[in-house]
Amino acid sequence: MSPRPPFRVGLGYDSHRLGNGGPLRIGGMDIPAEVHAIGHSDADVLLHAITDALLGSVAAPDIGRLFPDNGTENRGRNSADFVAEAMHRVRSAGYELVNIDAVILAERPKMAPHIDDLRQTIGRMLDLPTDGVGLKAKTGETVGVIGQGAAIAARCVVMIQTRTSVG
Repeated sequence: MSPRPPFRVGLGYDSHRLGNGGPLRIGGMDIPAEVHAIGHSDADVLLHAITDALLGSVAAPDIGRLFPDNGTENRGRNSADFVAEAMHRVRSAGYELVNIDAVILAERPKMAPHIDDLRQTIGRMLDLPTDGVGLKAKTGETVGVIGQGAAIAARCVVMIQTRTSVG
């Protein structure tokens, strides 16, 4: 068996259809909006992408295998629970989170006014300083389901390092 690498990365992605009526749950916050994401849990695309990135960094099963969308225990569930389990798996594997970088893809609502609050909320959730949470928002420029306002998506990359590497 080869030695454990000191650094690893993980990639996460999620998308949900949008329906009428808000608020929109994203990044652990309720954003005032005329739309909400449709999903089995709270449909928080950003936390789902973060969860999958964390799980992927330690080659753990993905969010759908750990928290199936046909599981009654997951109906309406707070996605912060998924993030907590993913962080537990990262730490159990002997790693700590270094930083995340994520992008929210949404035509509506406009995310720019919420980015700073989202970074702080996610930082607290992940026990990271705010400068360890990169977050951007992009529109779809009227292209595809995101650009037409029918869906929202998020992508995330995380870096982890072995605990012995931690400062």
